[in-house]
Amino acid sequence: MCVHNSARSQMAEAFLNTLYGDRYEAMSAGLEPGVLNPYVVRAMQEIGIDISGAKTKSVFDLYKAGQLYSYVVTVCDPEAAERCPIFPGVTRRLHWGFPDPSRMQGSDEEKMAQVRAVRDAIRNQIESWVQGQV
Repeated sequence: MCVHNSARSQMAEAFLNTLYGDRYEAMSAGLEPGVLNPYVVRAMQEIGIDISGAKTKSVFDLYKAGQLYSYVVTVCDPEAAERCPIFPGVTRRLHWGFPDPSRMQGSDEEKMAQVRAVRDAIRNQIESWVQGQV
């Protein structure tokens, strides 16, 4: 989960489902769903993962659906994470804060470099977490 479901949570969902879909199923959502970040789409395409068709979703829609989750992971800043609902039956809530790609500054290439850094940090965090689950 993140604020707009336009960048960080979309990348995390794509990484978990692409790399570890045989063991986990990830779903992403945001507090205030927005529009998919084009820098994030490009950064993921660079490593062979196409999220261009992904839709942003509301965390509250997932909450209302009543589905049970083993983990809820927030990837936004701590203040936004506190606004996320407590899902029924959740056994563990994790917070992995990453910079917001929508706030990146600079030229096109500077923004891409910053988004790549966030992308790689998310992938590393997921890989470390999965290794710890074994």
